[in-house]
This record gives sequence, C-alpha cells and structure tokens, in this order.
Amino acid sequence: MNERRKQVARDLLSIGAVFFRPDEPFTWASGILSPVYCDNRLILTAPAVRQRVEQAMAGTIRTHYPAAEALMGTATAGIAHAAIAAHLLGLPMGYVRGSAKDHGRQNRIEGKLTPGCKVVVVEDLISTGGSVLEAVEALRQAGAEVLGIASIFTYGMQKGLQRLEAAGVPNHSLTNFDCIAEIAAEEGYISPGDVARLLAFRDNPADRSWMEKEEKRP
Repeated sequence: MNERRKQVARDLLSIGAVFFRPDEPFTWASGILSPVYCDNRLILTAPAVRQRVEQAMAGTIRTHYPAAEALMGTATAGIAHAAIAAHLLGLPMGYVRGSAKDHGRQNRIEGKLTPGCKVVVVEDLISTGGSVLEAVEALRQAGAEVLGIASIFTYGMQKGLQRLEAAGVPNHSLTNFDCIAEIAAEEGYISPGDVARLLAFRDNPADRSWMEKEEKRP
C-alpha cells in the first residue's frame, strides 16, 4: 500500500476526522445510511496534519497534472485546501459555488477564469461523485479545460467511479476507504470484524446487510 496513502489515513484518524458508527449509522444528505463519516474540515485546525496533507495535495497535483494552470476548489469544503495547495504550487486559485449568487455579479465561479485555462478541481472527499461533477460541468460550461480532480479522500463507491468515468474525469485521492479501514483496524479504532462490514457498505450501500453483526458461534 502506498506509504503516503497510509500516512494520510493515520493523520485523519489521529485528529478524529473519521467517525465510525457501524451500529448507529450516519445519514448522509443523499439519504444513504453510512457506518462512517469523514470530516476533513478538521484538518484545518491541526497544523502538523494540515501541513502534511497540503504538501501531499500539492505533490499529487504536480505529479498527475503537471500542465495545471489553476486550481478550483469546491464549495465549501474544498476551498481552503485549493487555496493552500495553490499557494504551495504558485498557481492561481478560485472556487465553484454550489449555485450562482442571486445578487451582485451572480457568479457561479469565483476568481479569474479564462477560456481554455487548464484547471484541476480540488475536493475534500468523493462518495457518489455528484457534487464534484456539478463543479466540473460548471467549469466546462465556462470554457475551462478540466484536467481532473485531486481529492483528500474517496470512498471508492461503484456509483461514483462510474460517474467519473462517464464524465471523462480522472481523480487522484490522497487516501481511500479501504486504507482507512485497514489502518483503523491495525491501530484499534475499530475491531477487525468491522472491516468486512465497512467494505460491504462501500461495495453496495443500498444493501443494508452490513448493519447486521455476525453472531458468534459457540
């Protein structure tokens, strides 16, 4: 397993950015019941972890998107990460609103964006891919060339992977659900038996059989 991926997973776990509740699932905005919730906003309040994560983000963009001319964060969670990574890379930065403002210039995209500009979308996490692809589409409609997405964490759900592929948008994440589950079990955040339940959720969130604990045999 990639060492950077494991380090980011450890960092997220160490600051309590990943919450596990397989017995009391979280409800996402989409209505999906989930045994895990990732709050990457907490990275911003942990300077040492923030430095490692943003350096990793800048390195990922430098490696996978060397032609990038600007970074565009997703509102609101991706904005700060895009700003810090852009500072480290010496690139312009802007962000994409969830919807256009209803006043002033009524912008959907904030920051200067010229047609043909090669941009990378910075997202904090990806689950089903809906919100980040809305940002990608807004940028494309504005004339940008979207090289791809750089995200901190991805669940690796099939629906999200299929959506990204259909849209022709590559994504490179610093860490993923499988890695988080493995490290969490190794370091005692969850029991080894919970890993299978977490991965069953990832494979098919609609099948709630993962909510049932396996009965111990006598």
